[in-house]
Amino acid sequence: MRFFAGLARPAAALSTVGLLAIASSCSAQPLSQKQGFTRQDSLRGSLRPERIWWDVQRYDIHVTPDYTSKTIGGTVYMHIKKTGKSNTTLMQIDLQEPMILDSVVFELHKGKSMTRFVAPLRREGNAWWAETKSFYQHLNSEDPTLALHFHGKPREAVRAPWDGGWIWTKDKQGRPWMSVACQGLGASVWYPCKDHQSDEPDKGASLTMTVPDTLVAVGNGRLVNKRAAGNGLVSYAWNVTSPINNYNIIPYIGKYATWHEDFAGEKGKLDCDYWVLDYNLEKAKEQFKQAATMLKCFEHWFGPYPFYEDSYKLVEAPHLGMEHQSAVAYGNNFQNGYRGRDLSGTGWGLKWDFIIVHESGHEWFANNITSNDIADMWIHESFTNYSETIFTTCEYGVEAGNDYVIGTRKAIANDIPVIGHYGVNQEGSGDMYYKGGNMLHTIRNIIGDDEKFRQILRGLNKTFYHKTVDTKDIENYISKQAGRDFSKVYDQYLRTTQIPVLEYKTEGPVISYRWTNCVPGFNMPVKVKLADDKVRLIEPTEQWKSNTLAEWYDGKTFEADRNFYITTKKVN
Repeated sequence: MRFFAGLARPAAALSTVGLLAIASSCSAQPLSQKQGFTRQDSLRGSLRPERIWWDVQRYDIHVTPDYTSKTIGGTVYMHIKKTGKSNTTLMQIDLQEPMILDSVVFELHKGKSMTRFVAPLRREGNAWWAETKSFYQHLNSEDPTLALHFHGKPREAVRAPWDGGWIWTKDKQGRPWMSVACQGLGASVWYPCKDHQSDEPDKGASLTMTVPDTLVAVGNGRLVNKRAAGNGLVSYAWNVTSPINNYNIIPYIGKYATWHEDFAGEKGKLDCDYWVLDYNLEKAKEQFKQAATMLKCFEHWFGPYPFYEDSYKLVEAPHLGMEHQSAVAYGNNFQNGYRGRDLSGTGWGLKWDFIIVHESGHEWFANNITSNDIADMWIHESFTNYSETIFTTCEYGVEAGNDYVIGTRKAIANDIPVIGHYGVNQEGSGDMYYKGGNMLHTIRNIIGDDEKFRQILRGLNKTFYHKTVDTKDIENYISKQAGRDFSKVYDQYLRTTQIPVLEYKTEGPVISYRWTNCVPGFNMPVKVKLADDKVRLIEPTEQWKSNTLAEWYDGKTFEADRNFYITTKKVN
């Protein structure tokens, strides 16, 4: 979440707005967002020749933070392979100001001998250019490794997780508490990497943190070892075997206590570990009972938890929450709702812990299935927002789930399109949460078969297991599996800010209807309730359609199913 939740902007910033003025024709076009993108935007968000000739296989990150000076230092061992997609020998490595990349060193081992090649470096803002000519030919070795040495005072989070960076704070007993939140901002805010979502390390990552021996360091995956590092320091090494998003590799450093539980999942025993500040242990044990309920629901709807090899963890964090893979950040004060509030306004959102449900939902949508470009972040947030509805349905029934998702519509702003600009590291509207969730709810009701819809969600996680995708991959998969072309539905809800209007008029037993305020060719079917109180599926287009409905239409009742995110208008 980067909730405004995997949170783009705080929920408090969401406004309740009315629908846009209703147009009389289907001439809506996608709106533009930020204009005048800079070269730094392009360097951060695009796949340039200096990025595409090499593929990250693994990160091994070693970091030592200094709480007093708010500085860090360390080394990233980056394992790469050549792709042949570009002829340049220049390598773009990302590390944001004011952090310093001290050196890029390639070590070539032959028997007992070792040759070191140091790459010339120059900086351009947040991008570092490393010239690899001197060792480029050796990068064909089986496991070429670059040692990236770095240090500096990383950007400090002002209001994590929304305004991210490194977090230096204290717990209630005055002890140091450190972490990072960097979705959108990028992992390069604190360690050197290839900071683009399309390139996850295929062979996983490790994170070794050297900290005072009075503290505990928690990371993604499983604890490999803990060893004394001298001078009152201790090193904790954690390892992830699965591909992982750069922004999900996160240190948690504080006075943690832990407990372990086993979950009997679809793939067998899933290790569940919970890490909280020591004085919160008892209240956490009670609140975190919801995790097993969530896992049972989500495995049923989405398929097996995607990271059995790396375990499932909830880790108390010094901010609200984030979807850090296999180490989900939790900061909801051990209460239900979103900081004790129901974002849907229906009461259902107060019956479960928002952060446990939402952030864990990201394990399937964001961490298992990841968008190549942050412009397509709706793939992360729309599905995960809808996981809240799924969970409510699991626990309290279909109508409760319907109430919940419909209740969130008041928070839809319809300010800019849900899909952002590509290649410049820009996400779209915060409507990717509630509007995206309501789009999926609409599609579910068009399909009209919950088992079929469930198999589509499970199929997404199986087909795109541990993969990065584009919007079209998801759009095409759902349409194919549903047996219906939803392309105009995606265009309407993801690429414009206009909500389709179902216009209708009557003359005796004859009723006519059409879509307006829509994209050209909009042909979404919709369920309507008429006088006999039965629901029927009609298929409006931009042109008027007329039906004689005397046997079940009384000339008065024409009501669109509330589960469709549309508005209706009677015309003379």
